[in-house]
Amino acid sequence: MITNPPWEIVKPNAKEFFQEHSAVVTKNKMTIKEFEKEQDKLLVDEAVRDLWLAYLSTFAHQSAWFRAAPQFKFQSAVVNGKKTGSDINLYKLFVEQCANLLRDGGECGIVIPSGIYTDLGAKGLRDLLFNQNQVTGLFCFENREEIFEGVHRSFKFVVLTFAKGGSTIQFPAAFMRHKVAELATFPAQMGLQLPIELIRRLSPDSHSVMEFKSAIDMQIAEKMLKFPLLGETIEGTWNLRLTNEFHMTNDSHLFKTEPGAGRLPLYEGKHFHQFTADHGQPKYWLNENEARSDLITARIKQAKKLITASTVSAEVKPEMMQLDYESYRLAFRDVSASTNERTFIGTILSPNRFCPHTVSLENVFFDSIKNDKIIYNCTNINHRERIFLIAVLNSFVLDYLFRQRVTSHVSFFFVYNMPIPRLTATDPAFLPIVHRAAQLICITPEFDELAAAVGLESHRDGVNDANERAQLRAELDGLIAHLYGLTDDEFAHILATFPLVDEAVIAATLAAYRNYVHNENRL
Repeated sequence: MITNPPWEIVKPNAKEFFQEHSAVVTKNKMTIKEFEKEQDKLLVDEAVRDLWLAYLSTFAHQSAWFRAAPQFKFQSAVVNGKKTGSDINLYKLFVEQCANLLRDGGECGIVIPSGIYTDLGAKGLRDLLFNQNQVTGLFCFENREEIFEGVHRSFKFVVLTFAKGGSTIQFPAAFMRHKVAELATFPAQMGLQLPIELIRRLSPDSHSVMEFKSAIDMQIAEKMLKFPLLGETIEGTWNLRLTNEFHMTNDSHLFKTEPGAGRLPLYEGKHFHQFTADHGQPKYWLNENEARSDLITARIKQAKKLITASTVSAEVKPEMMQLDYESYRLAFRDVSASTNERTFIGTILSPNRFCPHTVSLENVFFDSIKNDKIIYNCTNINHRERIFLIAVLNSFVLDYLFRQRVTSHVSFFFVYNMPIPRLTATDPAFLPIVHRAAQLICITPEFDELAAAVGLESHRDGVNDANERAQLRAELDGLIAHLYGLTDDEFAHILATFPLVDEAVIAATLAAYRNYVHNENRL
């Protein structure tokens, strides 16, 4: 069986629909507010409204049928006790239906997006392929040579082959290839054999496949696995929980297009870079009281469930609750790609900034029951630990791992599956990393409280000079590479996987690593 199925998502696209009825509507150049205004005008027309409602109704029925059909039971899976949810995608339906139609020993070759081996929503299909079939090849192209016309040049797709029956122990794979002719030499002359056992250890929840390109990649991954995954809750040390805040579409009624009294800015991912969040001015603001009311509703609901589960007699007191936006918190861009200059882009946000769902955020505060009382505003991590963590996540070492997994989104499950040393202030390597990262983050007055908490006098101890910041970052990367026990060859290999990073930056980073190895006191 050989097939190249459609890749569309079974989901209504409002802009695509209304383009047929208005020359004003465009897919990419309208703001949310502009589109909503034009949509409201168009829906005044009864004929357009009827067509819109008919269009919407078809998707609900299709989605419900596919989700309930026994032949498509692997379209979702259970991860950490929760069912993975994603939009119905035609390529995923085709993969499962191909497996259904094959006889035992029958073979399939299919051309599909690379999400089949990375996305959380495809975890069920990976289990089907690994447990009930024998994967015989995974060959991944990047569309840089425009193999598919009209598809973005950074888009990745795969030629997947598998035989029905048995299970997969290991399979040949090749990633980021650009020439169709290379398929003729695969797997005899190129590619790596990927053991399923290693895939499951690297991604125990999602079974995502990392884009290993050489044996040294697998060697580095094995070395880094000596540290616990970030999503693993460990008693006696700090832990991280992630969340989102406001949805750009569903919560757009809260967004204001001008600043004003009582309004706080909405910072989007495009405003972020590593260790900073000041690239450009915000487009939207939210009334703090309205936003707080929206956010605290979910917190109250969680507290009530906590009380019910514990059989404690207590009344929830919302006025006691501190919300995440009132604190310093870790934040990172959701939208990214492994082909960008850098893939993980994160920082520490100052208080009184909101974010849309395209920014992933640290869940700072939670409530718990202790001694038959509800304890408000518990935390999992302190300021120093928070800065240590963002320094590690922003490093070349961790970004190298992200780039082997990420397609177009740095989702929670990618971050939770990162091996991270849970260092604290008692570890000798901890404070040198925290101090340097704090100098990169605490550069404006709103960070004075954070600066004081981590040992700086104020934001005036922060570093604004570009050359000095570059040196601090090089030293951080050298320290973190040493923390993971990487050899000179291993770290040089990691740095070589960032082709868009300036060569001077790469050279300075490797020099800092070597200085640290040879003379620890120099850093």
